[in-house]
Amino acid sequence: MPTISRFYGILIRMFYDDKHSPHFHVVYSEHNALVSIDDGSILAGDLPNRAYQLVLEWLALHRAELQANWQNARRKKTLTEIAPLK
Repeated sequence: MPTISRFYGILIRMFYDDKHSPHFHVVYSEHNALVSIDDGSILAGDLPNRAYQLVLEWLALHRAELQANWQNARRKKTLTEIAPLK
């Protein structure tokens, strides 16, 4: 599972063979979550509130890039690294 961004101890990853609706994986310490690209909702898992707020801020800035990566993953193409939250 490629890591496509990392910031403040948060890793953003995307699988090539996920069958669910468009989403990305978030790893923060011992927490893991699947987050919807469309609306930012947590589809599975959990995150501390502060980490989740940072992920939502990052998502708002990079939604189009995430959607493009999702399409590339479906086609088994290389994923693009996305800038971290600064």
